[in-house]
Parts: sequence; structure tokens; C-alpha cells
Amino acid sequence: MTTPAPATLTETDLDAIAAFEGRVAIFVEEDGRLDPAGRRVNRLTRGALERMAASGRFTEMKQGDAAEIAYPSGMAAHGVVVVKLDRRAGDEAARKAGVALGRIKAGKPLLILGGNRKHAAGVLLGATLRAYAYSDQKTKAADPEAPITLMVGAPDDHRAAVDAVFALAEGVFFTRDLVSAPANVLTTTEFAARLEALRGIGLEVEVLDEDRLEELGMRLLLAVGQGSRAPTKMVVMRWMGGGDEAPVALVGKGVVFDTGGISIKPAAGMEDMTMDMGGAGVVSGVMKTLALRKAKANVVGLVGLVENMPDGNAIRPGDVVASMKGDTVEIINTDAEGRLVLADVMWYAQETYQPRAMVDLATLTGAIIIGLGHEKAGVFSNDDTLSGQVLKAAGAVGEGAWRMPLDPAYDAQLKSDIADMKNVGGRPAGSITAAQFLQRFVKDGTPWVHLDIAGVASTKSESAHAPKGASGWGVLTLDRLIRDGFEG
Repeated sequence: MTTPAPATLTETDLDAIAAFEGRVAIFVEEDGRLDPAGRRVNRLTRGALERMAASGRFTEMKQGDAAEIAYPSGMAAHGVVVVKLDRRAGDEAARKAGVALGRIKAGKPLLILGGNRKHAAGVLLGATLRAYAYSDQKTKAADPEAPITLMVGAPDDHRAAVDAVFALAEGVFFTRDLVSAPANVLTTTEFAARLEALRGIGLEVEVLDEDRLEELGMRLLLAVGQGSRAPTKMVVMRWMGGGDEAPVALVGKGVVFDTGGISIKPAAGMEDMTMDMGGAGVVSGVMKTLALRKAKANVVGLVGLVENMPDGNAIRPGDVVASMKGDTVEIINTDAEGRLVLADVMWYAQETYQPRAMVDLATLTGAIIIGLGHEKAGVFSNDDTLSGQVLKAAGAVGEGAWRMPLDPAYDAQLKSDIADMKNVGGRPAGSITAAQFLQRFVKDGTPWVHLDIAGVASTKSESAHAPKGASGWGVLTLDRLIRDGFEG
């Protein structure tokens, strides 16, 4: 398990700066102005900070950019990191500055001289999220991440925000570890066990096995996994911190490995399908964050855990399977399995919890990557208010999202001659028809958002807050959604 860098919040002590070993981060205004800590660093380095602020290099830097002065004279530090950030800069610039610090940190202790800046915790969040590396499968144990010290003028004013940073980082790292783990390690059984361990932080966790899923009539979910030796499971996590309010339901696709089944994928790149449980990973990370910060909201997280394999018992193209809802589905393509998983789990969530809102997340379609690349998740919704809340939350935390259309005109592509619907509608508008399929399993009156995160869950280059690989996209957004829209 990857642990975020330990963070300490302390009161500004200018005399302690010279002796700090590691990297010291100092903020400089656009016009080169220095705060008291900056002036102290400038004196210690015999004017190096002023010279840097007056240089063309600093002029070319954008808000949130950082540059290092290596092995500064007069200080024990490995480097002084000069961050261009105005006092009135917004949250996005603050996180960007933190990400730059996390990238430069390179395993060394980091001292952030926050002074009286209101966005110091945002800088800390960015630095903490960027300083991540998955190493669980390496024989040499990774060294613990070196600590971050945030030095500010009034620590008590920042304490609640710093505590929130800890809860968010723990949730994001949990998600990234799940998405990064190989499929022979993160089996459906192991995934469920890791979620059961969250009882230790106050979550109620229930694991439903195949016999129970059969009793409930969750045949679409079971059909996806019937070609695998790994048992199909559904895990329900409950955080009830909001009194008698109906809960928000978060639903995640948890396909721990996806070969495509009988409609098998090409061999090239199939190793990436260890991340096809990304939606379930995000739901799990959000639930961990909510429990750690003792959120005053009722939230239920439900994940369908399954493996899609080709086998003599696997579902075939042309098979017809009945859903928990009762509708029948003609399976045209067994590689369009995620929507089958979500359909039954979403229906169970509504039948059991009558949620006030429902959000599902899934690495659902390659089509969304063609449309939006790796910068934004696709947002589909039957409710303008809820979709607006999701988009606002994503924008506030710097996670890209873009609303996509839903329209009955696309339903014709899902028409089946022998069943109530097909599971695919062909290549045109592939991500939209997938969302149209899911909408059939949303009850009238249930506000619902579907997030297609296929392009953002894991990337080949670094993303907004993460190195390349698993990003944890969605934990920040959904935590902000709950905080702003559903906490009492």
C-alpha cells in the first residue's frame, strides 16, 4: 500500500530555514516581491532569490511554475525552489504549484514556506498527490516518502484544510494502488478483502457472493464472470453520517481484467486491461476519503467485481440474458461487458436504497477517448442540476470533464429483433449508445450521472495531479460533489 508523504503543519520560524535539509519552497509574486520568509532566504543566499526574480527565466514562468536553485550557499538545503505564485492566485494555480513541487521533491524532505497565503493547503494537496510511485510489485521495498512541512503564520487557520488534504490523498492513493495492481494480485477476492478492511475506519462493508447475486436475479453481472475461475462479487460500502437523508449512490465498474471474452481483444495493449476496474477503484477511494474526514452525508458505494475471460462456459455473442430489472439483453459483443455489470448494480442500488442521486463511473468505452482524449471524462446525465453540480465540482478541483448528449434518437441503434435490447449499437456514437443503454436501468425520478472515465483513469504521460499511470481521477470531484451538494 502506498502511503502519502507525512505532512506537518507548523508556525513560521524564520530562524529554522537555514538549517533545513532537503528542498525549501518559497513563493515569489509576479512583480518579484518577497514576503518575510522570502527576504530571509534572499539574505541567506546573498541575493540569489532577488537575482532569480529579476531574470528572464522568471519572467517566462507562468503562475504555478517552479524552478530550482541547486545547493544554495548559506543554507543546508539541497535546493531552493522558487514558485511563481501571487498572493491572490486561485485554487487551480495553487494546486499547479504544488504539483510542480511534488515533481521536484524527488524523495527529499520538502519545506513549504506558506507565510500568510490562504491557499497554502492547496499547494500541499498538489505536492502530496504528485509525489506518488507504485512499487508494491518490486522486490526492493520502496523508501518511505520523505515528509512535507508546511510553515504558515497561523497554523490553526489551516488545520481543517490540511486534515482534508490528508483524507483526500489517502483516498486518491488507495484508488491508484487498486488501478495499478496486476490482475493476478488484485483478483475479485482480493479486491473485496481490501474493501472489507475499510471497516477499520468506520465504513459498513457487505460482500455479496454468487449465490446471493443469483437469488437477487443479477444475471447480467453473473454472465460477465461465468467464463472466469474468479468468483463474481458485489461489495456495498455504507457511510451514514448525514442523519435520515436518503443516500447518494456511487456505482463502480470493477472488471479486474478484461480480455473481451469470446469477442476477444487484440493482444497488443491487452495488459492495460488491468485498469478496467477503474470505476470501482474511484468509488472505493471516495468512500475511504468520506470515512476519514467524517463526512456529514449519507453515501453508499457499490462495486461489481468480476473478470471477463474466454472459456467453455463464457457468454457467447448472440446469447440473451435477463437483467435484475427483468429486461432481456441480446449480447452482441462480449467486450461490451461493463454496461452489463453496471446495469444490475445500478438497479440493485435503486431498489435497495432509493437514492436521492446516483453517479456511476466506468472505464466504459474506447469511443470516449476518440471524442475527448485523455484530458476529460465524459459526463452523461438525465438531470441538468446534478450534471451541473458534477461539472462544477470537477472544475473546482482541476479534473477535466465534459458533458455529452443523451437523446432517444440513439435508442434505435440498441433495438434487438429477439430481446428487449442489444448491448451495443455499433461504432457510431459508441459512448452515447452505451450511456443510453445504462439509462434504461435508471428509474424515473432518480437524478443520475454516468461518468465514462476510460480516457482519464490511467494515462501514458503525467496527468494534472499524477505521474504517468493510474491518476485517481474522480476522487477529488466526487468528494467535492458530496461536500458542496449533499452535506448537512
